Amino acid sequence: MTELISSVGSSDRGFKYKVIFSRRRSISITVSPDKGVIVKAPYRTPLKIIDGFIEEKSEWIRKALVKFSALTRIDRPEGYSDGDSILMYGKEYKLSLKPDSKYSVRPGNDSTIEATWFRDNDPLIIRGMLETWFSHVAKNKLPAEFTEVLLRHKEFGFRPTGLTVRKMKSRWGSCSSKGRIALSYDLIRLSKECREYVMIHELCHLKHHNHGAGFYNLLTEVLPGWKQTRAEIKRYLR
Repeated sequence: MTELISSVGSSDRGFKYKVIFSRRRSISITVSPDKGVIVKAPYRTPLKIIDGFIEEKSEWIRKALVKFSALTRIDRPEGYSDGDSILMYGKEYKLSLKPDSKYSVRPGNDSTIEATWFRDNDPLIIRGMLETWFSHVAKNKLPAEFTEVLLRHKEFGFRPTGLTVRKMKSRWGSCSSKGRIALSYDLIRLSKECREYVMIHELCHLKHHNHGAGFYNLLTEVLPGWKQTRAEIKRYLR
């Protein structure tokens, strides 16, 4: 589908928006934390019509933008520099970045993560180095925590066929129809309570491959306070 992207418009209602024209039959608006407000409209739609549609949806748009502004982003797409804040294990650490003969990352004291760079400290390079470290830490830590969760709740008879810790674009975890559980390595950025909630959530899918009443009844039996923990996870933006 061919699309024509107009310049970003500025609204008197306190937000900017982008208009995309394409071969569609109706106007739609999407609001996301990364892309902002995007209006999609059929080719040759008068700007007056688009503006009226935005006016009609303006209250909903503002509420969505306020909601996104309250979220905590766990990553920095623009990269990392010395002194930047890093979310790890559910708390904020300060990045201490210094030149050296190699690239390296290691935990510092209770409030820092120490990293070194060689020749180039471009923020995106540092970001890539940190992502590799996050993945390494997660692949070492999460399987042990997963085993601990299984043992603690062995009376429920959870029998996963395997566990994978990997990069996941939008989900914290998944459970396949064959019983294999995957966990996002980004979980290492969250608190232990949040990590265990995701593990238990996926374990419950071994018995209920949906989000029906049976699933939530089991989840509540295994983890009575899951709603509060889920609310905490929803504060984070990936």
